[in-house]
Amino acid sequence: MALTGPGQTIGVSVFIDHFAADLDLEKSWITAGYLVGTLSGSLALPTVGRLVDRFGVRRSMTLIAALFSLALAAMSGVQGIVSLTAGFVFIRMLGQGSLSLVSMMSIQLWFERRRGTAISIAVTVSAGLMALVPVGLNTVIEEIGWREAWLIAAGVVATLVLPIAWFGMIDRPSTVGQRVDGLPPSGDEGQDTVWGFERHEVIRRYDFWVLASSSASVSMLITGLNFHQVALLGESGFSSGEAAAFFLPQVIGSTIASPLTGYALDRFGTRFGPPVQAGLLAVTLVVAGTASSTPTVIGYAVLLGVTGGASRSISSTLTPAWFGVRNLGAIQGSLSFVGVMASAAGPFAFSLTELATGGYRPTASLWAVIPAAMCVAFALRAPHPPGPARAAELSLPPSESIQ
Repeated sequence: MALTGPGQTIGVSVFIDHFAADLDLEKSWITAGYLVGTLSGSLALPTVGRLVDRFGVRRSMTLIAALFSLALAAMSGVQGIVSLTAGFVFIRMLGQGSLSLVSMMSIQLWFERRRGTAISIAVTVSAGLMALVPVGLNTVIEEIGWREAWLIAAGVVATLVLPIAWFGMIDRPSTVGQRVDGLPPSGDEGQDTVWGFERHEVIRRYDFWVLASSSASVSMLITGLNFHQVALLGESGFSSGEAAAFFLPQVIGSTIASPLTGYALDRFGTRFGPPVQAGLLAVTLVVAGTASSTPTVIGYAVLLGVTGGASRSISSTLTPAWFGVRNLGAIQGSLSFVGVMASAAGPFAFSLTELATGGYRPTASLWAVIPAAMCVAFALRAPHPPGPARAAELSLPPSESIQ
């Protein structure tokens, strides 16, 4: 999960000025290419999710990691807007989309009662490691160049992720005769009792679209903030190096928020997760638009980490908790498709709004209206997730034994 960083916005952001200078491109063209690349890459995610359901985590992650490494290496050779956009398609599809999806599924399939806690640990550790990615990439760029930085990123992913995927991953507990949550064997070893809804039935439910819209708003607006962080903090007098360093305080926020969120979801239930996501995002955007001194910018970075960490825990826990794991890949792939499309729109939306407002700080404050309204709407009409008890009422088997 951490090594999806070079394909995430926080990794790409440190290359933007170098693309503009060395390729003689306007930043608006780079942003548009990023939008096209991310939208195009997201189209594959529903299919990727179904393939992970079919072929399992181990084989899927191995193939995705190999292709992601090749895509990162290809980024070192971009020459213009066409090849840059093509590169964006593959690093976003394979890194931010596919590798993130299969990594999270590898955890979701092994836990149920303490799923929130397990996911929050993974989110905390991966966020901490991922925060080092832009700093590391920026260091390599300053020392030897931005093209070489892409090659080094490709080598790191190939060296670390491929052996982890092939030798470290197990598809699900039943693969090795175990049960979800580490429960004692039931006597029918090699079997897992699972439940879940079909994707076409889930996407017709209000609960699905509440989860999709709250997660998508976080993806869109946090991506916009991260993508334009250098310009946003530059308006307050911070250099590009200082702006990159402010990704590190996000680790603190995520480290605090993720475990607390996971515990709360396990302890108190999941129903109010979406309004919490939206509320945190609204506050983050307001602070982004007002922070100017070093202490307030550090506070903003911490809050950004809180929002990101809590939101990842909420989204990843709610999907299997509400809709089951029988078709988790297909459902998670659809949610990832919506989320990646939203993240693609974030930088472009911020750029257009900046033209109207004259700065990224007022842009951030203006966009806070959207999650604030969503928070109120979700609180007034909270979702009623189906869960396993509702499976029979919807003419679906509440459980199914699968090999």
